[in-house]
Amino acid sequence: MDWDLKEELRDCLVAAAPYGGPIALLRNPWRKEKAASVRPVLEIYSASGMPLASLMWKSGPVVSLGWSAEEELLCVQEDGVVLVYGLHGDFRRHFSMGNEVLQNRVLDARIFHTELGSGVAILTGAHRFTLSANVSDLKLRRMPEVPGLQSAPSCWTTLCRDRVAHILLAVGPDLYLLDHATCSPVTLPGLAPGVSSFLQMAVSFTSRHLALFTDTGYIWMGTASFKEKLCEFNCNIRAPPKQMVWCSRPRSKERAVVVAWERRLMVVGDTPESIQFVLDEDSYLVPELDGVRIFSRTTHEFLHEVPVASEEIFKIASMAPGALLLEAQKEYEKESQKADEYLREIQELGQLPQAVQQCIEAAGHEHWPDMQKSLLRAASFGKCFLDRFPPDSFVRMCQDLRILNAIRDYHIGIPLTYSQYKQLTIQVLLDRLVLRRLYPLAIQICEYLRLPEVQGVSRILAHWACYKVQQKDVSDEDVARAINQKLGDTPGVSYSDIAARAYGCGRTELAIKLLEYEPRSGEQVPLLLKMKRSKLALSKAIESGDTDLVFTVLLHLKNELNRGDFFMTLRNQPMALSLYRQFCKHQELETLKDLYNQDDNHQELGSFHIRASYTAEEHIEGRVAALQKAAEAFNKAKNDFAAKATEDQMRLLRLQRCLEDELGGRFLFGPFFSKTLLSSPCPGLPSLSLSSLSPGHRGSNAAPATAAMSRRRARGPVLRPVCTRHSHHPHPWRPQQACRAGGT
Repeated sequence: MDWDLKEELRDCLVAAAPYGGPIALLRNPWRKEKAASVRPVLEIYSASGMPLASLMWKSGPVVSLGWSAEEELLCVQEDGVVLVYGLHGDFRRHFSMGNEVLQNRVLDARIFHTELGSGVAILTGAHRFTLSANVSDLKLRRMPEVPGLQSAPSCWTTLCRDRVAHILLAVGPDLYLLDHATCSPVTLPGLAPGVSSFLQMAVSFTSRHLALFTDTGYIWMGTASFKEKLCEFNCNIRAPPKQMVWCSRPRSKERAVVVAWERRLMVVGDTPESIQFVLDEDSYLVPELDGVRIFSRTTHEFLHEVPVASEEIFKIASMAPGALLLEAQKEYEKESQKADEYLREIQELGQLPQAVQQCIEAAGHEHWPDMQKSLLRAASFGKCFLDRFPPDSFVRMCQDLRILNAIRDYHIGIPLTYSQYKQLTIQVLLDRLVLRRLYPLAIQICEYLRLPEVQGVSRILAHWACYKVQQKDVSDEDVARAINQKLGDTPGVSYSDIAARAYGCGRTELAIKLLEYEPRSGEQVPLLLKMKRSKLALSKAIESGDTDLVFTVLLHLKNELNRGDFFMTLRNQPMALSLYRQFCKHQELETLKDLYNQDDNHQELGSFHIRASYTAEEHIEGRVAALQKAAEAFNKAKNDFAAKATEDQMRLLRLQRCLEDELGGRFLFGPFFSKTLLSSPCPGLPSLSLSSLSPGHRGSNAAPATAAMSRRRARGPVLRPVCTRHSHHPHPWRPQQACRAGGT
């Protein structure tokens, strides 16, 4: 171990993550013999003892430490607040375990792992339990009260059954299982009599088995369902152990429990014998999928069951196929004829494929590269004498071992076993390398395995860029240039995501520079709006040619700016102004009028009033007023024809109003003059021509229409309805000609 600890592990709060994870130490956790002015120090190390982070603890007293499945450090304080830190000591978030925990304080806490995620269980000063099965989706559950519990239980642990977290606790000789609704007593099958207290509990890594240490020195081992007893071992030691953890391999029939005292380590199982080790210094046990990690101030070791393949090959006087093949390969390197003898012996038994497979499997469980190479050479030697042995397993094992040897390096400090590596998967391993900021190694692994860029190199480069923008000692220009040079047009990398991270770090200008490299305007514009760079967002939206994107920015600008500034912004962007006018024609007519007024666009303003007179106004006075505004606008636009036509329309409306008043109806309101005459029900329409109306029939508002229209313009429309109404000839054109000839 590379660390330089000045204190013993027993004087620190210790937490170690599984799967070769980091180690957290909280030094001087409020010990009474320490001065009150001495602040605790939180330190985070890799599994090899390389320092990752160190910070002074400035918050409240900590009761327990633990690592989540995402390798986040959870620090449970005495007041029930849980602080979450990253691998490099960066503060992530915090949450509270509830008011009841705050009032009664925390006596003890456990961080546990389930299929749902990482959870926290709390024992309060009122001897009640509160837990959350998933800290990422916090839902607090207050467990039922234990009858007769007046003091803290002698031991307790969390137990996951059927995807539900339970609390198992011991009160004297009794065991209770708590779920969300009930408190149930538990009876262990086959427990030796005379037990008055349980001193320690341990749940296996897979939550399938349970071990309890009694005050009589017995260790009971059974299933977590309490239905079956595996064994019971008398260790002849009644002192309570410091730690007790399970040690077993996946799919193995052997079950073992490792018990640690101050200077003694004992491995017990379902046999009468035990294995004991003497500890030279304080040690800490970390349960793993296939064994137990044991670290101290100077060493870090792994205790595990010997794999079957390794046992078959390396046991004394072994005649297993793998052992004979390994010897044959060694003799071949010595150029000895014994190689042929060993090989013939294996072939005669027909066990050469089995021998090759044994060597490959055993190589995966070895930690020393020299032994790995020796076993793989033996497997390669045996493959030469097989016609149809599939090479996939051999090639895959070579790749896996190369990766494992790289991450087991002292400077990397992730001592994964082959079984843990397969359980963890390569994607999770890459995530953990990225979390440790080991970007070059992660990229080399991706390239070596030829992973798709989106899943491999691109994703890692994106993480690197997000870390790069947090380096505030480098200028924005240099950071943006370095990121662009490294990423370029790498597929799967979004510059907008990197820019969002830069903006979250308070580097707005850097975010804008990074967005210049983003080819997708749909990703640029929303972030620019979020950064309150609306005018730049509008320019980017216009450049994209996406009208929906432009409308999005325009509506945002409208809500953000006052009316005058908004219109001035639109004036500088003709395309945006045109689109907004189209929008206003359908949604906001008054805003459209204001736009025409601001731009002094009298021609369009006059057209607007013309349309408004027929769509918005129902009374003739309103229409005439709107037409009057239109005429004034046309005059300002120097459009004499439109102004004259509008004035004629105003006169026609006034005349029609007079006719309506005279005839007592509204059927004449609105149509053109010719249509007005065509729809008239009076047979004497010739007397209703504009030239023949008496002053008394015109009303006070009727202007002298005879000056506006000649008698000839009125005569044609007047005669046509007369001839049409009074003629039943099958050829309508002849009567019309006759009428006109008659001069009626």
